[in-house]
Amino acid sequence: MDFRSDTVTRPTSAMRHAMSVADVGDDVYGDDPTVNELEQWAAKRHGFESALFCSSGTQANLLSLMAHCERGDEYLCGQQAHNYKFEGGGAAVLGSIQPQPIENEKDGTICFNKLAAAIKPDDFHFARTRLLSLENTINGKVLPLAYLAKAREFADKHDLKLHLDGARVYNAAAALDVDITEISQHFDSMTICLSKGLGAPIGSLVLGDKAFIEKTRRWRKVLGGGMRQAGILAAAAKIALTEHTKRLSDDHDNAKYLAEQLNQIDGFSVNIQHVETNMLFAKVEEKINQDQLVKSLKEQGILLTGGQPMRLVTHLDITRQDIDTFIKALKLAIA
Repeated sequence: MDFRSDTVTRPTSAMRHAMSVADVGDDVYGDDPTVNELEQWAAKRHGFESALFCSSGTQANLLSLMAHCERGDEYLCGQQAHNYKFEGGGAAVLGSIQPQPIENEKDGTICFNKLAAAIKPDDFHFARTRLLSLENTINGKVLPLAYLAKAREFADKHDLKLHLDGARVYNAAAALDVDITEISQHFDSMTICLSKGLGAPIGSLVLGDKAFIEKTRRWRKVLGGGMRQAGILAAAAKIALTEHTKRLSDDHDNAKYLAEQLNQIDGFSVNIQHVETNMLFAKVEEKINQDQLVKSLKEQGILLTGGQPMRLVTHLDITRQDIDTFIKALKLAIA
């Protein structure tokens, strides 16, 4: 049982079979039919002209930033944005792009007034503000559709491109009970991570217009991301998108159930109202030795990461029975 993240999911038997029989070719030459089919299908499915299959969400975000921005340009994002905080500073280090982070509001949104104030004047003293990057979900929170519409208006008003880090965008769609295009329609570009809640072993997609995707394809090669017989991976990715999106609400229900059970344990507290998708954040009292707790549970085959708050994530490899087993082991470990 692994509650550390939804990145720990393992490919299903259907994925393993599809991978074993996938028709492949050299994707750098554009010859892999399974990759080509995935990219064409994904572009149409999400309302974009074109798509690119790449190795990871971090790479997908970096390619997007580098395609939208030139050296010395700037992008606006949230202080908690993954492509600012958790991706090694790649935009600055490899793209020479300046991030301008703005503190996220409690619901994960970014105040438009604060964003407007951060846009640089058209003056050679300043980096050129070119892009607004949002993340949905962010720390498990879902950006409202009305906010996304306002973000589109804001970007148009200020002559910015609008990018979505959609690592868990299907979780957002499931929580809102809408088709994915109700979210994707607002953005010039979007990424989708296939190896988180959707369960593929490897891979992410970048979506945008044809000129944008051609730029990302070139930068993927420059960054060493060109893959050869990648159809083996694309076959699993297609199953993730066609078969695993509809079950994400199960993960959300399990996260709420887990939160309810944790609230019954002395020393743990979770705000149920903040559990919108498959993540929960539990406050842990100091009387509980988290290092010892994590070690004890690991010896029983239960993995989690300590922290304040402690993040726990549900996914397709976590069942309701697993949660019950975890709660029982947790109670014994802190008794």
